[in-house]
Amino acid sequence: MGTELIIVVTFVILFGLIILRCPIFVSLGVATVVGILLSRGLIGLTQVPLSIMSQLNNPVLVAAPLYIIMGETIFQTGIGRDLYDVFYKWLHWVPGGLAIASVFACAIFGAMCGISIIAVAVIGVMAVPEMLKRDYDKKLTAGSITSAGALSMLIPPSLVFILYGAVSGVPVGKLFVGGIVPGVFISTLMAGYILVMVIKNPTLAPRSKERVTWGERFSSLKRLWTALVLIVAVLLSIYSGICTPTEAGAAGAACALLIAGLIYRSLTLRVLSEILRNTTRVMGAVLLIAACAFAFGQFLLYTGVPDRLAEFSVSLGLTPLFVIFFFMMVLIVMGMFIDGASMVLVTTPIFLPAVIALGYDPLWYGIMLVINLCIAVITPPVGLNLYAMKSISGDLKIEEIILGTLPYVVINLIALIFFVIFPEAALWLPGLM
Repeated sequence: MGTELIIVVTFVILFGLIILRCPIFVSLGVATVVGILLSRGLIGLTQVPLSIMSQLNNPVLVAAPLYIIMGETIFQTGIGRDLYDVFYKWLHWVPGGLAIASVFACAIFGAMCGISIIAVAVIGVMAVPEMLKRDYDKKLTAGSITSAGALSMLIPPSLVFILYGAVSGVPVGKLFVGGIVPGVFISTLMAGYILVMVIKNPTLAPRSKERVTWGERFSSLKRLWTALVLIVAVLLSIYSGICTPTEAGAAGAACALLIAGLIYRSLTLRVLSEILRNTTRVMGAVLLIAACAFAFGQFLLYTGVPDRLAEFSVSLGLTPLFVIFFFMMVLIVMGMFIDGASMVLVTTPIFLPAVIALGYDPLWYGIMLVINLCIAVITPPVGLNLYAMKSISGDLKIEEIILGTLPYVVINLIALIFFVIFPEAALWLPGLM
């Protein structure tokens, strides 16, 4: 059987199993075994375990459980409640103020968490009842939180940036810093959209009649220091070169545990057990997918898929910008069916060599990939943030949540187009490191 036919058969098996809703690791595993057997026989399969172990033995991956511990610990504290309270008191008088407060609370929470569904759950539990109680439009309520929660993947620290760094070899510290400008840009666009829509149609978000004094506003800032400590402990230590991303993750996890235990008094033995249990479960799933993705990467290496794609992309004679836009469209469609971690691990070995051959920076591509993932988690049928929002609010229908997020899909697309056309805007801040 020719190499081209083997590649086609393997990818048909992979995407066929995904469409049939098989677990990603099963889909990858079965496709890999078939592909390697057809291309290299049993001898090829014997080399797969060595490849998996060598790639999993990557120091970058050590950072992942540390940031998950940090996010799980924050989930157990009142930091999210305090964040929302600060933005609520300062923005409640603005048209759509509670929705805008939710966007910025999710963005700041993302700077401590890195996992989008946790941001949706923590901020949503407080914000949804408050907005519905004040007769906010249900679609506006659902969309503002569900979509802004996705920024946790873009605003560092980010689990998917860690995975991309492990696969691509791009320094995680630069990826973290590279996500800051797009994260701020997208959150500002979201807030601006809410403001414009509510000014045009005030019935979407009736003005609050509650009076908040300046004393209450400044008083709310007292508990904001815990969030700032965590952000500084991670980002400033990386940006200044004091810590590696892994060391910063350890510092962030330690700070989060200390804050949970000493400030919020919420770190009981049961809570600590839950944090470690959830961290183990998430990392177990990620590493299982990663192992199968690395094995699939071995198949790609055997058959030369990345080099073939790179040569084909260059030989088309199209402008690099057009090819990149085509790649982005493919990623958006794939994101509707594959979760974020799997997207990073599966697509990076395929697309990255072609992106580099077209003259683009792999750091920039990593940022674009994560913006794609921000779209993926809010689009059905596999949009995890949609179901996270539904799980915390029985007052919202899944149809209302999906319709509420559609305008923010467009906002993310606008941001994606902007940073594809102007890559230097995304690379400016990491360029200062």
